[in-house]
Amino acid sequence: MDAAAGPQSFSFISLFLQADWVVKAVMIGLILASLGSWAVIIDKLFRFAAMNGAANRFEDQVGSGQGLEEVAAQAGGNPRHPLPRMLQAALKEWREAKAKGPIGEAQAAFLIQRIDRMMDTLIARETGKAEEGLGSLAIVATASPFIGLFGTVWGIMHAFQNIALSKNTSLAVVAPSIAEALFATAIGLIAAIPAYIAYNKFSTDAGKYAGRLENFADDLSTAIQRRLSERV
Repeated sequence: MDAAAGPQSFSFISLFLQADWVVKAVMIGLILASLGSWAVIIDKLFRFAAMNGAANRFEDQVGSGQGLEEVAAQAGGNPRHPLPRMLQAALKEWREAKAKGPIGEAQAAFLIQRIDRMMDTLIARETGKAEEGLGSLAIVATASPFIGLFGTVWGIMHAFQNIALSKNTSLAVVAPSIAEALFATAIGLIAAIPAYIAYNKFSTDAGKYAGRLENFADDLSTAIQRRLSERV
């Protein structure tokens, strides 16, 4: 039997080694893209778990009945999580406005607007951080199947050229070359499917996290307005 048709020629390593150099380049590129997407996936899994865990603990602390000033003080001078930073920033604006004297209705409205703008800026910044890396997942998810298909088309063209030169159309000659070409599409799908699933999951997680920050900002703004209504 021809060695090209032996079982060993259909292993992944053999298919890669026997492929045309263009197909090899496509395979290597897709493997690197898959490894990069998995690095992003693992990082996001731990990052979202840490962010939501910290948010849960802080929200429990706020809802425990302690005063906002006490909770803000316990968070330290430079907290990493956005929720205590939002609380500290809002209380700072409140203290600065209170130190200037009695707060009238116009000053109260201006203070609330300033706090809301500050919260919106912080939320936008934190949402951007949460979405970092999702663009690369989207690229891998959408481009990998087409890149793999290109490798397959190129490999099949190369296989037919070899068949024409050898003038042998038996399955033993055709099968290994076709398998090498189709292997590129398989790698493209292996890279694309996890990236596509992860992109949708983490996009949803980022949206939920942004909504969580917005809800906390609304609650904080309401708390400041309540204080202002007691003093105006």
